[in-house]
Amino acid sequence: MAFAGQTYTAQEDAEIAQWLTTAERLRAADAETSSILAALNTHLASRSTLLGAKPSRADVAVYQALAPAVRTWSPEQRSGKTGHPHVVRHLDFVQASPLFGLDVLDADRVPVDADDVLFTIPPVDLKAEKERLKKEKAAASASGSAGGGEKKTLVDRTKEAAAKVGETVAAVKDEAVAAVGKKKEKKEKAPKQPKPPAAAAAPPTPALIDLRVGHILKAVKHPEADSLYVSTIAMGDAAGSPDTEEYEGAVVRTVCSGLNGLVPLAEMQGRKVVVVCNLKPVKMRGVKSSAMVLAASPRLAEGEVDNHAGPVELVSPPADARAGARVYFEGWQGEPEKQLNPKKKIWEMFQPGFTTTDDLEVGFDAAVVKELGKDGLGKLVTEDGKVCTVKTLKGATVR
Repeated sequence: MAFAGQTYTAQEDAEIAQWLTTAERLRAADAETSSILAALNTHLASRSTLLGAKPSRADVAVYQALAPAVRTWSPEQRSGKTGHPHVVRHLDFVQASPLFGLDVLDADRVPVDADDVLFTIPPVDLKAEKERLKKEKAAASASGSAGGGEKKTLVDRTKEAAAKVGETVAAVKDEAVAAVGKKKEKKEKAPKQPKPPAAAAAPPTPALIDLRVGHILKAVKHPEADSLYVSTIAMGDAAGSPDTEEYEGAVVRTVCSGLNGLVPLAEMQGRKVVVVCNLKPVKMRGVKSSAMVLAASPRLAEGEVDNHAGPVELVSPPADARAGARVYFEGWQGEPEKQLNPKKKIWEMFQPGFTTTDDLEVGFDAAVVKELGKDGLGKLVTEDGKVCTVKTLKGATVR
């Protein structure tokens, strides 16, 4: 690709990794209703690429994830008042610019008509606005003058009475001073207590991500998406918890995974997995997904584009682990958030550090997350210290 020789800072590399993860979610999600899509449109409002100006493989990944859906968008979805015009503009830039080297056939391009714009923000007439403010100021000034004239008339009418009242007050004051002999000293005000210092913000930690053992009770192919499985997974939720239901006497959640064609359906049945339980639920082609199954795949080389060809291996907890058991990275114990706030991008910050070792153990490499300022690898373990593993992939990314 034309940008293969492009260099990036460590911060830009981390941002690219986050956008690649977002592209994965966009590929599987119902992009027309996804809040991720709205945030992407806002992000691109003042940028030509996801990084701002630099082209990267993240732009290509987002294009490949969204182009099939955007080709079918209505004019209202493209450029209406609630549409996503900046997303359409970005996709057109990626498919047309030689910077990205996609060589998209005309028949496969996202069609873009620059003249077909349904909504534009109305311009502000600066001259008319200035004249309006001037008139408002003049009206306020005139109102103030009228009030002052009335006040003057009232004072004149009561001048004599006010003088008499003043004389009476003065006489009473003199008598009081004579009786007491001296004025009482004012009480000293107590000094103000300094405000306690504000509590320091808690440092970021991967423990904010709720990782648990999940037991897949059933997995089927998604009826509307060839790349998705729909799994019914028990993960220790209490009865009546949000986004749960009962299945064969167990409290379960429905989870969509982009694993069809990468992991045999038979391998998904009745097995233990590790699930991320506090991501915000999203609809994937009409099916609400309320968690995410962790899986490992080879780490991409610099400039390499993910073609989603695999291999992919599910993360396996210890065989005797119970559904719902907490798993965490050694050295990073803590209480997870009830639900991760998508705006804080906690998952996107820490996921690039999820990896596998030469011993096929899953761990968290703190050095990858620059915000932590730490080094060291913490293994993904259950509460009794047993390690989660993969079958064969070493040095892989886990997501």
